[in-house]
Amino acid sequence: MDNDSLARLAYLGLLLAAVAGWVLVEYRKRMGEALRVAMAWGLIFLGLMAGYGLWSDIRTDVLPRQAVIEGDAIRLPRSEDGHYYLVLEVNGTKVPFMVDTGASDIVLSRSDARRLGIDPASLLYLGQANTANGLVRTARVRLETITLGPHTDTGLNAVVTEGDMDGSLLGMAYLRRYRIEIADGQMILRR
Repeated sequence: MDNDSLARLAYLGLLLAAVAGWVLVEYRKRMGEALRVAMAWGLIFLGLMAGYGLWSDIRTDVLPRQAVIEGDAIRLPRSEDGHYYLVLEVNGTKVPFMVDTGASDIVLSRSDARRLGIDPASLLYLGQANTANGLVRTARVRLETITLGPHTDTGLNAVVTEGDMDGSLLGMAYLRRYRIEIADGQMILRR
């Protein structure tokens, strides 16, 4: 150990001795209570240390990162499940999408379609799509505006799927408007 480390250790020892002396004087006839209070503070301290140590693992769940717009580049961080997600403004309503370069169309879930004022029960499901879950019927709809950062596109076609989906998919019908690069755990979209 160098002199600086010895000085810090001596300082911490003096600080610990001062706190221990205060505890002995304050709780001299109530040592059981002193131990309970010490255990409680010790557990609080350990909890804070554990939270600090695990913060890098849980921060994406607690505070998920969003797309970062820098000039002409839109950077999407890869989520913990390995996918990329975007929130677009569709017809004035914010809609979360999973970016899916394997999907041909913009695919709306029934719940997202309802949020956009589209009644899935009134649609004609004349199309079909092959998905990982098999063949599903689809209905074509028209989206008046889609906005991502500074870019607004008008009059885009999308499909509403009759099958169950957890969320909507952003396929190549929209993504082809961007140059796509995947590097260092992020997807970069540029126009």
